[in-house]
Amino acid sequence: MSHPRILHVCSRDLIRELRDEILRLQGYRVTSTLSIPDAEALFAQGAFDLVLVDVEGDGRIPAAEKLCEDIRKIKHDQKIAFVCNYRVSKYSDCPDEIIHSEFNPQALVEGVKDALRQEN
Repeated sequence: MSHPRILHVCSRDLIRELRDEILRLQGYRVTSTLSIPDAEALFAQGAFDLVLVDVEGDGRIPAAEKLCEDIRKIKHDQKIAFVCNYRVSKYSDCPDEIIHSEFNPQALVEGVKDALRQEN
């Protein structure tokens, strides 16, 4: 059985490293970056089962939505999930899933599982 591949995009290094480790411990193959331009380049180089985008911080929601749109131009059925805390609005219709898990590893893992189960 193949382990799902995740592209994790996060602007906060410590959070990125923690999430990467949590997901790897669950058997996911994780590639991560701190930059949206790097995420676009990584996406172009390989196939991912899920693109996981952190949307915390100033200007991150519009940047995440643009990344989402750009990825869907390349692969229209790509599964994409935004990761945020409860203060972030759910008004975006771009991601397949919004995972509320800021500092909750179990919610992160469950949200990733849900996003991967969704039909396109």
